[in-house]
Amino acid sequence: MKFLVVDDSLTMRRIIKNSLAKIGYTDVAEAGNGVEGLEEFEKGGISLILTDWNMPEMDGMTFVTKVREKDPNIPILMITTNAAKEDVLEAFKAGVSDYIVKPFTPEVLKEKIDNVLKG
Repeated sequence: MKFLVVDDSLTMRRIIKNSLAKIGYTDVAEAGNGVEGLEEFEKGGISLILTDWNMPEMDGMTFVTKVREKDPNIPILMITTNAAKEDVLEAFKAGVSDYIVKPFTPEVLKEKIDNVLKG
């Protein structure tokens, strides 16, 4: 099972990758923005996407919309500092499967991943 982590912060990508490794997921591709994320996704083989909202070049919401046009079923977790209720609702309307507010723990990440993979 291969995951795609899309976040403009190298440190945050590292934190997410380390958290994924702690819960048993080590096959991880990464991208620094939505444009790179879309390129990685289009290579194929991605089982789940974890994306930030606020990124340069292509933000997370645009990225989610473009991924949904190509694959309406792939699980997508939005991991962001945007905690407002309106933001969460907007993300779900755009097609995210679940939502995590930064900072988070590996346990929260595992719980959300398990939930979206059960589908």
